[in-house]
Amino acid sequence: MNPTMPSSSAIPDASSQPSGATAAPLSVNALSERLVARLVGDAARLGVALTRTDDGTVLADAGIDAPGSVAAGVLIARICMGGLGHVAVRTNFDAHPLWPSMIDVRTSSPVLACLGSQYAGWSLSATKEQTGGKKFFSLGSGPARALAVKEPLFAELGYKDAHERGVLVLEVDRLPPQVVIDKVLRDCGLAPDRLTLVMTPTHSVAGTVQVVARVVEVALHKTHVLGVPLDEVVEAGGSAPLPPPAPDGIQAMGRTNDAILYGGRVHLTVKHDAAAQQLAAELPASNSRDYGRPFADIFTSFNYDFYQIDPALFAPAEVWVSSLESGATYHGGALNSALLHEQWDGQP
Repeated sequence: MNPTMPSSSAIPDASSQPSGATAAPLSVNALSERLVARLVGDAARLGVALTRTDDGTVLADAGIDAPGSVAAGVLIARICMGGLGHVAVRTNFDAHPLWPSMIDVRTSSPVLACLGSQYAGWSLSATKEQTGGKKFFSLGSGPARALAVKEPLFAELGYKDAHERGVLVLEVDRLPPQVVIDKVLRDCGLAPDRLTLVMTPTHSVAGTVQVVARVVEVALHKTHVLGVPLDEVVEAGGSAPLPPPAPDGIQAMGRTNDAILYGGRVHLTVKHDAAAQQLAAELPASNSRDYGRPFADIFTSFNYDFYQIDPALFAPAEVWVSSLESGATYHGGALNSALLHEQWDGQP
């Protein structure tokens, strides 16, 4: 689904350093380690429940049986970005706000933070026979992806991390079975007590925060899909409304997607004018044939199959793209606040 990236978009390999290099490559697992320590150390305050496997792997429940919190979601979003992103919740009660609570995201390492770490691209599954009960499926996001490098995306990025500890975030409503934990350990090359797995169900408060905090990542992925060289993007920031989670899983997923597709705003800084103009014109979600309906309705209409949905839909609602070459800023797309309020507002 994604085009092959030009070699100019490569990120230095953190497992080795070329001769003559003046700076060590960034390790998303090393940079996120202090954030993981904070999540574990402040678990009770953040509403996170901790358990350990017999071998010592930490399982952090941020919304399955534990309540979680907005603060936990913000910290998990920062972990997902490999310690390379600023994430914050902003309250806005100005006249006619899009929504009272907004998520703000910024990074000066957009490709590595968003695609090399935050992107939910590692498919992890187990059969009923392997689990001894229900089959299991989750997409893993966060720094440990860069240790395992199981996705073709990492070959395109030219990046592989090397660190003795790792953390992976799973958007699931139950703890992973041991067979999946063993696979993660094996693929990442980690000792069991050096891995932390964080669980954030979509219908949880923390899960809602960490998904909406992907507003910039969604823009970077769409940039990738459009074939624009990723090394064009040098700075990125964005915001999106933070809705309360819905009790129904499909509706909860719909809210987080709608927040970005119809309420997400992103500002990218790129090197060249041609890339800025192309992204402003082609990046917004309104370019998709499926744009204009609540995401839960779209997902249901395609029999719950993500791959039937037009890939162009997965993008922010509105973008500004600034060119370092010309100094000009180009704008595209628009918010659809009416759709959001129709879905989220209660009846009087």
